[in-house]
Amino acid sequence: MPKITDAMIAEHKRCDEMFIKAEEAIANGDWEQAATLTSAFEQDIEKHFLMEETILFPAYAMKTEMSSVTQAMMMEHMQMRQLIFEIEESIKEKNQEHALGVAETLLTMMKQHNRKEERKMYVMADSALRTEADELLSQMGMA
Repeated sequence: MPKITDAMIAEHKRCDEMFIKAEEAIANGDWEQAATLTSAFEQDIEKHFLMEETILFPAYAMKTEMSSVTQAMMMEHMQMRQLIFEIEESIKEKNQEHALGVAETLLTMMKQHNRKEERKMYVMADSALRTEADELLSQMGMA
């Protein structure tokens, strides 16, 4: 049973849904709501990134001695963090066109990133960390 994959896919869906609501608020020009929802999304996705970067990825890298895969994922996290910052700055400036353009870029990047994690990274983690899965999920607050 792919415990890590299932738990992390649920996390991705939750974050994606939050982002879509924030993007809708930007599209509607509801700047207060856009700022609130984008901030909530940023906090949630940051929590997700940190779960991966501090618990899941190190456990996988130690077990498999394959850190290149996790390093690539963390590089993408950094790129997404920068895009989120740009969206937040655009919201402060009430620059709808820029905010929506960056949001579209972020959404595309998140979809590609999630697909890589869901189809490869998590599947490999489930295989390599089968005996540790429950403990890792507990450490990430997902058990």
